[in-house]
Amino acid sequence: MSKEAAEHHKHAAEHLTHAARHHSEAAKHHEAGQHEKAAHHAHLAHGHQEHASEHAVEAAKKHIEAHGNK
Repeated sequence: MSKEAAEHHKHAAEHLTHAARHHSEAAKHHEAGQHEKAAHHAHLAHGHQEHASEHAVEAAKKHIEAHGNK
């Protein structure tokens, strides 16, 4: 695996970790009836999930470039 692909996987994992934390915070705020704070954390979680998906796509592209049928 290329170094670039590995970096994309690492970045995806980091973003997913952040997303999980924000989802947990959103849940806490929803339970407390603090819906604005919950929405804020849910939105941040979504952004991190989007970044993770982008990095996963880039890692897959690197894999295809290295190992795909040409």
